[in-house]
Amino acid sequence: MKKSAWLSLPLLLGLLVTPAIPQTRNHFPTPPEPLDPTTTEKAPATSSHHIDLARLQRDADDLARTAKTIPSDVASVRKGMLPKDVIEKLKQIEKLSKRLRTELNP
Repeated sequence: MKKSAWLSLPLLLGLLVTPAIPQTRNHFPTPPEPLDPTTTEKAPATSSHHIDLARLQRDADDLARTAKTIPSDVASVRKGMLPKDVIEKLKQIEKLSKRLRTELNP
């Protein structure tokens, strides 16, 4: 008899604890429809991300101009001289390329 009492104890505990577990579903009410339907209209997606083509062209030109100077700077490094602005040029190239990449790939 004791063995069957021990076996029924987990079942009894499970039945007592199950109703105490809170429900995890969240049933939030949906908001009502707006009275003025014109306020729900959204602006076209193209106007949210405007590309400044003139700035884009200037950045591309600056990037090309700065990148052209890097081979001569690397040649100077081979001779044992490190131009003081080569690191700044490389940072500028990185910054310009990141800006161009961000603008062209929204």
